[in-house]
Amino acid sequence: MPELSPFHLAFPVHSLEAARAFWGGVMGCPEGRSSQDWVDFDFMGHQIVAHLAPDIVAAGRVGTNPVDGHDVPVPHFGVVLSMEEWQALAERLTAAGTDFVIEPYIRFEGQPGEQATMFFYDPSGNAIEMKAFADRSRLFAKD
Repeated sequence: MPELSPFHLAFPVHSLEAARAFWGGVMGCPEGRSSQDWVDFDFMGHQIVAHLAPDIVAAGRVGTNPVDGHDVPVPHFGVVLSMEEWQALAERLTAAGTDFVIEPYIRFEGQPGEQATMFFYDPSGNAIEMKAFADRSRLFAKD
């Protein structure tokens, strides 16, 4: 698999303080540059930017799609971790009292796309999916 380039994602938040507490504190993402209107975070090597946009946040969540018997929030974003990193994050989120939309579990068990997954929202309602594969080379497997 070729080395991946870091992605950049900007997303709305209702409060930079809440974003710092969640992304910096609970998720453990180091803070980068910031202003009075936005904060950069190092999301496992990727650049995510929390932009203060309370009107957008107030508009609410968009919807869900059925996947493996669960209603998956759409839109959502996240990172594919190692199984060990995924388990450690699941334990850290559980200890922090995270209200999971979809509790940590193994999806597509016994199928080519078998993966560990969990879904939760940040304090501004942005949906996050964190996943892991026992064999990361199976990330795009069809059979």
